[in-house]
Amino acid sequence: MRHSFVLALLAAACLSACISPQEKAAMQLARRVAPQYADNLVFRHCPDTTDSYSIEAKGQKVRISGSNVNSMAAGLGRYLRDVCEADVSWYKEQPAELPAVMPLPDSAISCKALVPRRFFLNYCTFGYEMPWWQWDQWEHFIDWMALQGINLPLAITGQESVWQEVWRSFGMSDGQIRAWFTGPAHLPWHRMCNIDGVDGPLPQGWIDAQEQLQKRIIARERELGMKPVLPAFAGHIPAEFKELYPEAQITDITHWGGFDADYLPHFLSPQDTLYAVIQKKFLEVQTRKYGTDHIYGFDLFNEVDPPSWDPQTLAAYGAQAYGTVAAVEPDAEWLQMGWMFYYDRAHWTRENIEAYLGAIPRGKVTILDYYTENVPVWKLTDSFFGQPYVFCYLGNFGGNIRLAGPFHTESERITEALQEGGTGGIGCTLEGFGLNRWLYEYVLERAWSGCGNDAQWLAGLDRRHHSPDGFWQAMADSVYLRGSFSECALICGRPCLMSYYNWRVIHTTPYEHGVLLRAWKKLLESPSESEAWQSDAVAIGCQVIGNRFAELRDEFSRAYFSHDIALTEELAARMKCLLKDADSLAACHERFRLDRWIADAEAFATSEEEKAYYRHNAWHIITTWGYGQTLNDYASRLWSGLVSHYYARRWELFLDEVIKAMNEGYLFSQKEFDIVCWNLERQMVQEAASVQCPEPAADVSALCREILERL
Repeated sequence: MRHSFVLALLAAACLSACISPQEKAAMQLARRVAPQYADNLVFRHCPDTTDSYSIEAKGQKVRISGSNVNSMAAGLGRYLRDVCEADVSWYKEQPAELPAVMPLPDSAISCKALVPRRFFLNYCTFGYEMPWWQWDQWEHFIDWMALQGINLPLAITGQESVWQEVWRSFGMSDGQIRAWFTGPAHLPWHRMCNIDGVDGPLPQGWIDAQEQLQKRIIARERELGMKPVLPAFAGHIPAEFKELYPEAQITDITHWGGFDADYLPHFLSPQDTLYAVIQKKFLEVQTRKYGTDHIYGFDLFNEVDPPSWDPQTLAAYGAQAYGTVAAVEPDAEWLQMGWMFYYDRAHWTRENIEAYLGAIPRGKVTILDYYTENVPVWKLTDSFFGQPYVFCYLGNFGGNIRLAGPFHTESERITEALQEGGTGGIGCTLEGFGLNRWLYEYVLERAWSGCGNDAQWLAGLDRRHHSPDGFWQAMADSVYLRGSFSECALICGRPCLMSYYNWRVIHTTPYEHGVLLRAWKKLLESPSESEAWQSDAVAIGCQVIGNRFAELRDEFSRAYFSHDIALTEELAARMKCLLKDADSLAACHERFRLDRWIADAEAFATSEEEKAYYRHNAWHIITTWGYGQTLNDYASRLWSGLVSHYYARRWELFLDEVIKAMNEGYLFSQKEFDIVCWNLERQMVQEAASVQCPEPAADVSALCREILERL
């Protein structure tokens, strides 16, 4: 017996020794995402010049072969989606719901990547979604990315510790450096040279913790075959440099987001010799801390004007900025957003874009075509004048909670980019996760062969989400027709009598509201205990409530203009009831709760003072955003707690004031109300209260049906 045991141990040791590091990483991934199946999953590394995978049954086991660990991970994702019909969320709170008996594929499945690069994330996502993430959420999310076959993730966490060391070497104090940084949720716009010092100074504990977090993030991403895109110096410098280097070519950013000059950054020209000195120091420190995969994401002029629009000068900026990176790393590649080419099309003409990109060695810069559902810039620029690019779907601004996205349009544009545009990659550049995860998974799956036609893919979505047959096809055909710049429920916008208050909460939809109401009813007729089904029921229900609220507001306004006091009072009561319903329904979804967002922020605190600091920053970004009104409500969320503690207070004040004006015989003044409302908004953000949300309903389906009866 003892002899047999020793032999068994030796056999196990030999087997372990035969497993390659890539196979081991794939197996560890399987143990994290599908632990009950892991012993019956076999991974085989079959090197190939093209990313590919295959899935086949071997007895009672499933063998997933792949050209590398990233391909094996994509194969595992395909097995879980198509064979197990399991929904795997990007949130750790929603584990995959797998069949009790591990299913085997009916026949072998083989896939090849249609593009070598699969990109994910947006600089803004690190403020609207990820500022409060700890390692457990990051670990799960990185696994989700691997299952989608993502191999080029943006990795900008922890750069503040690098900058701290760099600026210390130039003689700045820690106090000056931390005051230059913004609060955690606003850091993406600080990193993109848009703002300085908002909600600063940044706590040292946060800087230190983020450095350790980044080391874990990039180690896991590399383990799973990804190449993290790290930042590089893009010209953004502290104000102190104007005194330290008075001869340097430094210009002031004159406007962004309605911020006063005190919060606006300073830009050092790449033509100045100091630029190369800072770049070298930054890359050396960053490489020592985080290593490198030789791909750097940085943007010189994101939503800000360059010092000159002269084409030759723009060419010099591009060539010299890249040159400072290449001087440190000759193999370096520059990955930059194409957003500015869309955002400021008046200045970024074909001539200017060609001059700017053409000055960089061919193949050394890759452009993220950021917003293809609106304008595919590759088509306007002859595929970026021969520089490689990644076709990207944005789909979400500010983390808004809304059902939107032009499914069929994006499908056609992906096909066109693959067949005619010569794209070298497919990616997603969402600002916040919000909703509509399935759309991003669809886009990423289009990077591989063999995912079936659109109808087949949507039918698979029905099975994974436990929806009625044909449900998501009908949604794609009738609801997911358009993705607008900021399409959110009117509940989340500043109250007004007509239309919407500003562009940041454009609540119009491309479908009649009855279409979505009927879809929700159909979903509720086939209730399920599945997490995916319940998430859909809550998300669709919140959108239905938001749509109905907008209809009632319009009826309320008509009653006001026709001087029908009784009707305005009745409609006001119904609107207040809908606000409560929205708050109660949103509370049933973990990611639709303000208390979760606040608690995650407070978890970084080491004192009560820091708790208040993080809580304020968490409130700030999703409400007033800044200190003026330019970005007010940009990151609005239909979240439980945010509805009751913020949006409802504004709407109740508005409804009561309109009715008071009618009763007392004077005209309601939107201008005067806006002043009162702005003061209330600032007060609520300054208070940054801890929030108690309702407990999730014991029976989500029953709550949905109850609300449905009141609509």
